[in-house]
Amino acid sequence: MQYSVAVRALCEFTAKRGDLDLRFTPSPSAQEGMAGHQLVAGRRGPGYETEISLRGEFGPLVVRGRADGYDPHANRLEEIKTHRGDLRRQPGNHRLLHWAQAKVYGWLFCQERGLDQIDLALVYFDVTTQQETCFVETHSAESLRVFYEDRCREFLAWAERELEHRRQRDLALAALAFPHAGFRPGQRELAAAVYRGVTAGRCLLAQAPTGIGKTIATVFSMLKAAPAHGVDKVFYLTAKTTGRRLALDAAALLGRSAPAMPLRVLELTARDKACEHPDKACHGDACPLARGFYDRLPAARDAALDERFLDGATLRDVALRHHVCPYYLSQELVRWADLMVADYNYWFDGSAMLYAMTVAGDWRVGVLADEAHNLVERARSMYSASLQQASLRTVRSTAAAPVRQALAKLGRQWSALRKADTQAEGKLASLPGGFLVALKQATLAIEAQLAESAPGAADAGLQQAYFDILGFTRLAETFGSHSSLEVTHAKAAGRDATTVRIQNMVPASFLKPRFAAARAVTLFSATLNPPRYHMDMLGLPADAAWIDVESPFRPEQLEVHLVSTISTRYPDRHRSIAPIVRLITDQFTRRPGNYLAFFSSFQYLDMVAADFSRCHADIPMWVQARGMDEGQRSAFLDRFVPAGAGIGFAVLGGSFGEGIDLRGDRLVGAFVATLGLPQVNPRNEQLKACLDAVFGAGYDYTYLYPGLQKVVQAAGRVIRTQEDQGVVYLIDDRFARPAVRGLLPQWWRIAPGRLA
Repeated sequence: MQYSVAVRALCEFTAKRGDLDLRFTPSPSAQEGMAGHQLVAGRRGPGYETEISLRGEFGPLVVRGRADGYDPHANRLEEIKTHRGDLRRQPGNHRLLHWAQAKVYGWLFCQERGLDQIDLALVYFDVTTQQETCFVETHSAESLRVFYEDRCREFLAWAERELEHRRQRDLALAALAFPHAGFRPGQRELAAAVYRGVTAGRCLLAQAPTGIGKTIATVFSMLKAAPAHGVDKVFYLTAKTTGRRLALDAAALLGRSAPAMPLRVLELTARDKACEHPDKACHGDACPLARGFYDRLPAARDAALDERFLDGATLRDVALRHHVCPYYLSQELVRWADLMVADYNYWFDGSAMLYAMTVAGDWRVGVLADEAHNLVERARSMYSASLQQASLRTVRSTAAAPVRQALAKLGRQWSALRKADTQAEGKLASLPGGFLVALKQATLAIEAQLAESAPGAADAGLQQAYFDILGFTRLAETFGSHSSLEVTHAKAAGRDATTVRIQNMVPASFLKPRFAAARAVTLFSATLNPPRYHMDMLGLPADAAWIDVESPFRPEQLEVHLVSTISTRYPDRHRSIAPIVRLITDQFTRRPGNYLAFFSSFQYLDMVAADFSRCHADIPMWVQARGMDEGQRSAFLDRFVPAGAGIGFAVLGGSFGEGIDLRGDRLVGAFVATLGLPQVNPRNEQLKACLDAVFGAGYDYTYLYPGLQKVVQAAGRVIRTQEDQGVVYLIDDRFARPAVRGLLPQWWRIAPGRLA
């Protein structure tokens, strides 16, 4: 069995030394890098070779890569690196890594062409000035062979360990048994569908009821399928922290059920939560955990992988014992882990780390996306961006002259933008060409200033402006019918303060490459009905499979009442308060216990809660507040004790409408006083028009389906096990409409009669 490694990965593993150094240096984009390579190659003479595929072996190790260019007249092999700014500020370990790559390519080239000697060149091309800086060394083939074999020998011990790990892992996964005595109803059906998806290399959209154990079923079956279909890694992606915990618990359960299984589990935590020194910059001169990071990395990596189960707390403990940064240690460990648990953005975002590493490493991966009904809105936010004129004006006031001039030109284009938007009556179809040109010029000017700043001395406001402009410009370059422009006008300090936003409406075109890059993707949730909506909005392949798992719950477990005599529409809210309070009180009197009452907004919630408190001070109640932190959310949930009695007031679609598990009599009922429809505003009306034009279902795709998903999710908090009993009240006359009732779970039995 052979182990394949890219030249870059081999050198990063064996030749990267010294500090972690992430001081800001504006690096060229991928497109600029490609253009730079082409320009350098175009300057060379006839016969110059580019993109030379090379391959070498050392025992079971296969080393592969592409050398940038070879000049046969000079017998010179070139490694081309694009950059911006003064090369004298380049960290020394970066240059050493580049020379290591050049030397490995040099031996592979000498071996293939039968050369005894070769000149190696590091060619640094500044994409701003288009100037080359070249460093040349002459090496004998023998010295390059020794260097190459030393690198391979150092890596080979690791490669052999990894080959053995993969062999043992696959043997254990092939023999893995489901960790419970049996499957719950619906669980086996879901697990089998996930397995079939991996077997066929297809995407799967799976709607499965809350409470059947979707997490363990999907993780088990994806891992079970991995050996037979060459799956290198599994990514379990979640919308919220609670979902990550469930996935880690499932992985831990599998580990306990098969103690000898060498499965490596890694939790990826956001940088702001993992950083030990948020007041320090990420380089060795400022942060002790960045100083000597790559010198201490091998020992930290070995210790981490010996742990196998690396949730955030365990990883932090290992990192601090070895005096390295936990966040960047986790990134290094992605290459060697088997099951990653992370947020959606690690795969679906435009700059997603797991997606980029998968493509670069040519990995075969399986992706599980939990609570996938959240993905449409999350993806829209990933591919939306805004720019504020007032913020750029603030940056301009303290910037160097070239940046001030560029931002002044951009400032004049804001006037043209406002004029164009006014003429379009607020329905601007595209950005003025001059505005885009001015944005690019401002980007270049800021990059030049940042590149010339002393290490660690770059202005934070200028950096933020750079990232804002760059992100906006990249979306502007791909602007199309999937997005819209929103221009808002205001005044700040008596001056115009326009904001322009690119608002994504249909993320499908951005997500399609993510689905194509995986061996199999399973999107699962209790609320994915109708499937056509999610397939259209997310860009799932045409051959994606759909499964609607039958509920294991009996209709008699849940009383569902449609309260069609009350309207919760905005104009009717004041009239609805007293009837809703009576309804909650009557149900609580008949069956005291813990209830959740959901409302469409904090304003509506506050009105009903205030009236309830005034009329029924003897009934315990607790209320969701705006901006609750994690501790406050935990305190809210802690009120739902077994055999308790009281009413929790919450906002539909918020922290308590999904992803919480209140089993038994911790929760016996829910009141949903809203249809959950998104607010009618200019953005949603524009979205409705767009989706109507593209899919012919503007109202349903914009309002009805997203709203009813929230309702069903909230109601799903009540019945969590086959022993639970509860009641749900759906309060609004529109719940009686056939189109609405058709989106409610089929296993629900609507109680006869209408309640006042």
